[in-house]
Amino acid sequence: MSSHTSESDQELIEKLEIFKLQGRDKRGRKILRIVGKFFPARIVSVESLRKYLEEKIFPKLERKPFAVVYVHTDVQRSENFPGISALRSVYDEIPVSVRENLEAVYFLHPGLQARLFLATFGRLMFSGGLYGKLRYVSRVDYLWDHVRRNEIEIPDFVYDHDEDLEYRPMMDYGLESDHARVYGAPAVVDSPVPMYSMRCIS
Repeated sequence: MSSHTSESDQELIEKLEIFKLQGRDKRGRKILRIVGKFFPARIVSVESLRKYLEEKIFPKLERKPFAVVYVHTDVQRSENFPGISALRSVYDEIPVSVRENLEAVYFLHPGLQARLFLATFGRLMFSGGLYGKLRYVSRVDYLWDHVRRNEIEIPDFVYDHDEDLEYRPMMDYGLESDHARVYGAPAVVDSPVPMYSMRCIS
């Protein structure tokens, strides 16, 4: 792969703001926000992704505990998913100091396939207790129970998906969409309160 292509890939990752250090959770931990839909898996190479993380992200996460907010909303396997082997290779490159500082992963709008995959293969693929740090969040509303709302940006399409879930509740059970609720480990941090959109709340 040419250096030009690698540099172009990294510039694209930066421009799309796929990875963004922004805000803190309610325990005061720095947040790395990742928007899966923004990742152009068909264009950006795994090598470029690893290099970007090594140079731009990992050095900022080596000193203090942090949490990840991963937005899975509208992720399409053919467009935004780099592949299992690619994810594993990227994970293996994460420095030990960064892995140790990662204390929670809030997985927003997990699909049925993602939950089943993580439940069956997640423990085997990801070492260092990552699976145990995973928390499923089915609504943006419930994310604010754990994250300081005014300090993190959530794209509009994520709120739109929340509204779809309100009007089509069977989507939550995988009958209308792959965004479904599967009970069991890892822990679910969904709130029992009624479902409503936070978009209109200042």
